[in-house]
Amino acid sequence: METTSQTALLGLLAETSIHAGAGQSGGVIDLPIQREAHTAWPVIFGSAVKGALRALAEERIETTAPWLTSVFGPDTHNASDHAGALLVGDARLLLLPVRSLTSHFKWVTCPALLKRFAADAARLGLPCFAVDAIPKVEGRDLALLPEPGPEALYLEEFRLRTESADFGTILPILAGLMARPDARDALGKQLALVDDDRFNHLAQFATPVNAHVCIDNQRKTVKPGALWYEETLPPDTLLTVALHAQGTRQQGQKRSAAEVLAHVTRDLLGERPYLQLGGNETVGMGWCKVSMQAAGVEG
Repeated sequence: METTSQTALLGLLAETSIHAGAGQSGGVIDLPIQREAHTAWPVIFGSAVKGALRALAEERIETTAPWLTSVFGPDTHNASDHAGALLVGDARLLLLPVRSLTSHFKWVTCPALLKRFAADAARLGLPCFAVDAIPKVEGRDLALLPEPGPEALYLEEFRLRTESADFGTILPILAGLMARPDARDALGKQLALVDDDRFNHLAQFATPVNAHVCIDNQRKTVKPGALWYEETLPPDTLLTVALHAQGTRQQGQKRSAAEVLAHVTRDLLGERPYLQLGGNETVGMGWCKVSMQAAGVEG
């Protein structure tokens, strides 16, 4: 009996800064990044991820390829013809790089993020660590490390006491999402698990904010009012995206869910697993290294 749907999980490791803009400003930052409404954690909404995948497909694959419309859906003017066969979730935060005053930067996460990731993996039918394996963080002033470290760890302006904890089943899963050969060793040295409330503060206030100006070429001075502040996700941020593939609905272009998923994991991202997300592409922003995990697909 043919399977009606196929699932996969994409790991996106940022290699350059990412600006996926919120489209409106609610404070002193003129161009903030997208955030979840209930947690205020950074996110890249599924519509932006799907648009980036489609743009990549149109760039790398001939636009006349019959599967493009079947997989991603028709253009806006013909949107009522049929739905696309690829369902793309939000790019959810898993590891946030935070500068440390006492060491190399740390990949910071929290129990709430790890539990949500485990739930995503279970929904997709992919192997993952058990929720019981997530170490418990007792207090906002504690950071748990995979390896013994200094007694105190400074993350931004916070001084946290440290303890080592067992991340035995968690590290291999996280490393598999990072698409770099030294991921496990790097995580052993740089991973830090903090309290949910502490992470919430870091996720809101530890992201880079850069000032931009526009120069008057004749006078070589800043144009009046042409100063703005732009927020970004830093390089080395790790995000995950859930994919659900279904059979195609386009008349005359029938493909199974397995074929639809293969078009993305094999044809689109198989040989060159990179994806550009967000704005400012012409100044090198938004590039991610992509890993893929699915039944029979790992990379």
